[in-house]
Amino acid sequence: MNKYFPFYKRNLKLAFPIILSQIGQVLVQQVDTMMVGYVGTTELAASAFANSIFLIGMVIVMGFTFGITPIVGQSVAKSNKIILSKILTNAFFINIIFAIIISIALYILSFFFINMGQEARVVILAKPYFFTLVLSIVPLIIFFTLKQFAEGIGNTKHAMYITILSNVLNIILNYILIFGKFGFSEYGLLGAGIATLISRIFMALGFLFIFYYNKVYKLYFRRINISSFNKVYITKLFVVGIPISMQILLEVLAFALTAIMAGWLGVIPLAAHQIAIGLASVSFMIVVGVGSATTIRVSHQLSHKDYKGLIMASKASIHIILAFMGLTSITFFILRAWLPILYTNDQAVIELASKLLIAAAIFQLFDGLQIVMVSILRGFSDVKHAMVYAFIAYIMINLPLGYYLSFELNFGIYGLWVGIIVGLGAASLLFYWRFRTLFQKLKNK
Repeated sequence: MNKYFPFYKRNLKLAFPIILSQIGQVLVQQVDTMMVGYVGTTELAASAFANSIFLIGMVIVMGFTFGITPIVGQSVAKSNKIILSKILTNAFFINIIFAIIISIALYILSFFFINMGQEARVVILAKPYFFTLVLSIVPLIIFFTLKQFAEGIGNTKHAMYITILSNVLNIILNYILIFGKFGFSEYGLLGAGIATLISRIFMALGFLFIFYYNKVYKLYFRRINISSFNKVYITKLFVVGIPISMQILLEVLAFALTAIMAGWLGVIPLAAHQIAIGLASVSFMIVVGVGSATTIRVSHQLSHKDYKGLIMASKASIHIILAFMGLTSITFFILRAWLPILYTNDQAVIELASKLLIAAAIFQLFDGLQIVMVSILRGFSDVKHAMVYAFIAYIMINLPLGYYLSFELNFGIYGLWVGIIVGLGAASLLFYWRFRTLFQKLKNK
């Protein structure tokens, strides 16, 4: 194992700022959920429903921005600032247009909430909160576009700083607007949405400011011009970005539809599901940080044709993630009775959420493995296979199995979670098979 230590160190050094940034992203949502949970169980269920629908739209555009990192990373070796500026220009405008289109689609979708099998009181509370989340998509995508470009050239710290500051702002605004402090009205769930919107606008403006004045970024940013629109770069962004977006979408769609089906079972199962999946998302986002660093390392090593270093860096990330998710699994199991208390004082919700955390503990290793494998594939820009495998695992296996166990065999919420476990297991095995195929080709070079 000694030969891997330098690679552990390099990967973690690159990953640490991304991890803090990713944790920051998920903490915004979790702080919202914790505070809303103490307003009421119905509000918590409404938050779960609105977020499950919102995430479908958000990851379509957010996933598309992930294609920027490997494209930029593979161009770094050429050190051509004009090429990198054109990549940034085309990505910046395309992502904003894409985000606006998705925002309009989500707004239209909200008119069909009442037809999705949720209780009327949940829908009434969810709609205003959902609208504020939709408004936050454009600033969020501006942030992610600049973040992915910065990570592509190897700078991961600025996104971390901005995210930490935005989290502090979000927590303060949550406290003021949800509970009506310092003379403000008590907005409840809507207050959480307003706080999230403001914090995401802050994130976008913060990164725009850095890109405009920082001596590294301004070389690229000040060359942004509508005349730089280029079919070659647009095609490259779509060829890499769309499959990544679709792969992430398919996973999130499976979780979103699972949340909707949990709502069919009632307010308490939906609230418990939100707590358990929210806690699992914390470990998920930490691993995504390591995965993002792995994508950067793989794309850079590939651009320098350092295939041995690429393989070692990839395997080092696999070791790190499996060790971390093993620890997370043990933590969820041991603390399953206490963690839900952070979100609610409803004893029925706490009891059910604690049981679901056992299922969350089971799928941690599968979840970690599928993330690191797909991150390696992104570094290669080998993203089409991942999209197909995600469809098989999440749409063809996860959802049908969860529905059958829950509603046909009457296993309830537990059946839905068995579907999640099997779906993640299938995804991890399929991605691993593709990973092995690519590495075998490198060894033969």
